[in-house]
Amino acid sequence: MNELQRLTAEVLRFRDERDWKQFHNPKDVALSLLLEAGELLEIFQWQDPAGVARTAQERQGDLADELADVLCYTLLMASELGIDLSAALEAKLRKNALKYPVDKAKGSSRKSTEL
Repeated sequence: MNELQRLTAEVLRFRDERDWKQFHNPKDVALSLLLEAGELLEIFQWQDPAGVARTAQERQGDLADELADVLCYTLLMASELGIDLSAALEAKLRKNALKYPVDKAKGSSRKSTEL
């Protein structure tokens, strides 16, 4: 069992102990994922780069909590949809390597269609 599988099992155990699976359809889990990502973003809202750097240090615990919430809902959704996240991430990295070849993308923030 890899680390993602272990974490998924822990999340599912937590959910099942509380009988929450009944509330976790893909639409509602996706919505919760988006809401948690919004809470993560809210921590940095209206800050200039110096403020972002300061907040990243001062609110590390809050940031960790929000990232954990995002990961939790991601693991729940992947499990519910039968998606192997490790394989999905590896496949996505291969796709991105083709879309963003190092010789064209290195140091650039442009979209793949602009390279």
